[in-house]
Amino acid sequence: MALRIIFMGTPDFSVPTLMALLECGHEVVACYSQPPRPAGRRGLELVKSPVHQAAEAKGIPVHTPLSLKDDAEAEQFTSLKADVAVVVAYGMLLPQAILDAPKYGCFNGHASLLPRWRGAAPIQRAIMSGDGETGVMVMQMEAGLDTGPVALTHRVTIDAATTAGSLHDQLAESGAKLMAMAMSQLEAGELQLTPQAEEGVTYAAKIKKSETRIDWTRSAHQVVRHIMGLSPFPGAWCEMSFGKKPERVKVLQARCSNQSGAAGEVLDDELTIACGEGSVQLQRLQRAGSKTLDGAAFLRGNALAAGTRLT
Repeated sequence: MALRIIFMGTPDFSVPTLMALLECGHEVVACYSQPPRPAGRRGLELVKSPVHQAAEAKGIPVHTPLSLKDDAEAEQFTSLKADVAVVVAYGMLLPQAILDAPKYGCFNGHASLLPRWRGAAPIQRAIMSGDGETGVMVMQMEAGLDTGPVALTHRVTIDAATTAGSLHDQLAESGAKLMAMAMSQLEAGELQLTPQAEEGVTYAAKIKKSETRIDWTRSAHQVVRHIMGLSPFPGAWCEMSFGKKPERVKVLQARCSNQSGAAGEVLDDELTIACGEGSVQLQRLQRAGSKTLDGAAFLRGNALAAGTRLT
């Protein structure tokens, strides 16, 4: 018998899970998503979230409350008589009244190997911190931030070519399959829960603009992980001069090299930049208002002589 599910999610990352639940034959009685936000060049147009748009396309009622804390919202949520709520990157903490409303509670798809990287930016933090692996977990939600017992886990490797963008897409698909499996086991009464470990807790704070600038005094490995962990958004950046005042350039892909020099120094005509230890070769870059280019194409239109210092 299909489960009555309330789905709660907002960004692109959440959509595959919604689709997977529908494909499994479950009844998604409602979707909750963040309210439409201003977008466009002038910010005058209100744009619905990816989950909002996907749900409407499937004829699913969508709710976009600014808060779930008042009694009226809790009553409406409870009135849906859901068996379970599935939460994937919703972006809002759930009060206890909401957590308690579904018959089997609320289950979250989280993009890390809990208890490591609880919080808002687990994908970026795992790459930026040099982790060798990460994954996605299905857990039963509690009042604490990502503290609930874990049902299922899928692990993936982080290698030198992994960006936040590629890992995002990989975990979105893996997480969708994992949540579908979890709901099948829940429906059959076979879902097992394991408390999270008390050791190894880390928090994935939201990425701040102040930490996106590249620090060339760090090791080459750290610089590459910083760049890849912020690619494609918001993008790590440095300042380059092209005969005028310095301007910001985003670096979206890089790899380690074995040359050396003063931190931030351009070492050759292939965009090899010295770091505090070792060097990196910049592979994909983007000037403000321009398209993303590979290193060779970037240099054809933007001269950057060896000996130049980047800041």
